[in-house]
Amino acid sequence: MRLARVQHDGGAAFVTSKDGRTWHTLATPARDLPEAIDVLSLGQDQTGKEVEVDTTAVLCPVVRPSKILAIGLNYAAHARETGATPPPRPIVFAKYPNSLNDPYGDVRIPPSVTEQADYEAELAVIIGRRAKQVTREQALDHVFGYAVANDVSSRDWQRADSQFSRSKSADTFCPIGPWITTTDEIPRPHDLRITSRVNGEVRQDSTTADLIFDIPALIEFLTSTITLEPGDVILTGTPQGVGLGFNPPRFLRPGDVVECEVEGLGTIRNRFVDE
Repeated sequence: MRLARVQHDGGAAFVTSKDGRTWHTLATPARDLPEAIDVLSLGQDQTGKEVEVDTTAVLCPVVRPSKILAIGLNYAAHARETGATPPPRPIVFAKYPNSLNDPYGDVRIPPSVTEQADYEAELAVIIGRRAKQVTREQALDHVFGYAVANDVSSRDWQRADSQFSRSKSADTFCPIGPWITTTDEIPRPHDLRITSRVNGEVRQDSTTADLIFDIPALIEFLTSTITLEPGDVILTGTPQGVGLGFNPPRFLRPGDVVECEVEGLGTIRNRFVDE
C-alpha cells in the first residue's frame, strides 16, 4: 500500500492506493502522519471516497514527526569518496521538522549565505510502532514503511560549524515522498537501487546493499537511548556521487533540478531556487 498526502478540498488529506493508480481518502481523516498510521493500524477497511490525484500536487507525507534522525557516512563507497574512514558505529545527527519539503517542492538556497549546496539521495525509514531498546531481530516489526528523501546539505556551513544539524536543517532542505510505501511491498529493503540526477545527469547510482549499518542495526542502536515514535523518520545515509565528492566539487546553483529515486518507492524532483 502507498500512503500519500495530497491537496484536497482546499486543504490536505491523506490518501491510500493499492495499485498506484486508484486513490482513496481515509475513512477516518487524519491531521498528521502519526494519526494516519494509527488509523491504518486498526486492522479494518479504512477506505473512504475515491479521489483524483494529480501527482504534481502531492505533498510531503511526513507531518509533525517528533524526530528526524539522519545517519552520516553510512555507505562504504561514500565514506571513501570523502576521504573518511568508515565509522565503527553510526554517526547520528538531527534534521529539524522545519526542513521538511514536498516531493516536488522548490528547495530554497540563498547564494549570499551558502555557495556549497549539495544533494544526497537517501532511503527514508518511517517508524510505525513505538520502539525502545529494540533488538535487531525485532527492529523491522516497528517500521511502517519507506520513502525517498533528499538530505540537502550546505557543505560550507557544515565545515564552519564542525557538525551537521544546522547545515542540513535549513528551511526546505528535506524533501520526502512522493508517498510512503508500506513494508509488505518492500520485502528486501537492503537490495534497492538508489540514484540521483542533476539536470538529467546521473550523479549517484548504487544500492542499499552498500549500507555499512543496515536498518535493523540502526534501529537497535538508536533505540538503546532514544524512544522512536510512530511517524518518526530515519534517513539512512547516501551513496557515493555527491557534489562534494567530485574534483573539483560540483555544488548546486539556482535553476538546478535534482531527482532522487529509490527502486520500488518512486522519484522526487526538486528545483533549487534563489531564496
